[in-house]
Amino acid sequence: MQVCYLKTLGRLSAALSSSFAVVQWVDALSRQPYKDIIIDSLRYCQEHKGMILYAYVVMSNHVHLICAAQDGYNLSDIIRDMKKHTSKKLLEAIQNNPHESRKNWMMWIFKSAGEHNPNNKEFQFWQQDNRPIQLSTAEMARQRLDYIHQNPVKEGLVKEAQDYIYSSAANYCSEPGLTPVEFLF
Repeated sequence: MQVCYLKTLGRLSAALSSSFAVVQWVDALSRQPYKDIIIDSLRYCQEHKGMILYAYVVMSNHVHLICAAQDGYNLSDIIRDMKKHTSKKLLEAIQNNPHESRKNWMMWIFKSAGEHNPNNKEFQFWQQDNRPIQLSTAEMARQRLDYIHQNPVKEGLVKEAQDYIYSSAANYCSEPGLTPVEFLF
């Protein structure tokens, strides 16, 4: 079943789809506090860094966004800063979580990845590329929006896309989401 969409009069702007994954696709975002770090960072980027957020989903090992930058801001800088900030916060959260049974294993993977990447000092949380895709047509934007919102459904996490709280699907169904979004359509 496809997620419902509001019938708004928004225009497709210079939207870009970006995805980034945890190194070695480790399910490091499977716990609520870790996903909340991503949501908090998205909110911060919206309020202080010039990010226009159209859609998002936070999965257990990757994040998908449809976003753009306000005039005077650079989207690649926003994404870079967000990845840097969330990497630091997520590593701290994992390290300091007394209930994290996978802590030693995950930290070993992040340390190993960091040692093999000259861009990092010690640990690497996110894979290097963002896989950006310019959404040049309304059809491309609609397909990407559906793909993002259907991710949790395809993973069997929910039956309806709008029921997954770490996604903007609820926003597009006139329900409150964890962070506001601008509507593509």
